Amino acid sequence: MEEPEVNTVNNTEQIPEATTPETTIPANVISFKNVNISHRKLRVLTDISFSIRQGEFVYLIGKTGSGKSSILQALIGEIHPEGEEAMMLGYDLLNLKKKQIPEMRKKLGVVFQDYQLLQDRTVIENLMFVLRATRWKDKNAMLNRCEEVLGMVGLETKDFKLPSQLSGGEQQRVCIARALLNSPDLILADEPTGSLDPITAEEIFQTFHHINKTGTTVLMATHNFSMIDKFPSRAICIEDGKLIDSMV
Repeated sequence: MEEPEVNTVNNTEQIPEATTPETTIPANVISFKNVNISHRKLRVLTDISFSIRQGEFVYLIGKTGSGKSSILQALIGEIHPEGEEAMMLGYDLLNLKKKQIPEMRKKLGVVFQDYQLLQDRTVIENLMFVLRATRWKDKNAMLNRCEEVLGMVGLETKDFKLPSQLSGGEQQRVCIARALLNSPDLILADEPTGSLDPITAEEIFQTFHHINKTGTTVLMATHNFSMIDKFPSRAICIEDGKLIDSMV
């Protein structure tokens, strides 16, 4: 039976590759200068400029429809930006070739609001699917890595469960574990607590901040301002198509 498609925006292959100038990760993990972003030919953001350094935790905030998701889509290669400079993890997003996108996405972990889990597979089968898609071969190493990331998000006893047998918070933790599988340089989170209750949302925010303390850069799009107050960090706000940076 043919494997179903799944968005596996994850990090490196098991076998390390030689570093090239194109993929060398600079101090600025993300650098945008005077960038325009359009969605379906409609201009969403104009002349935006910001940079995120390696190891930072940054909130991307703004009203629904303000363009937060459009920035994330540009970062994963789903939208083509225009402007002076748009760099991420050493990749030039302004001139990104289609064949480069899968390679670039292996350096990322992405957490979605709607989970995007395979409903007919257990938690560990969901994670194993991602590892196979990113060219892991050793089954024992794959199983060990799955158990390791599940332990990192407190789900080590849930590996045999189907997504439908988990709470919303637990499903989101599976998504975080999936994003961590290949030790990404950068995690992008798109409204990860949008459908969760306040207590569960707080647990998810704690998880992301714990991950960040291990050195992983995190960019989280959110409108959960109560959680931002509890877990303060740098915030970039989108307002009327422009960016306002709390660090500027």
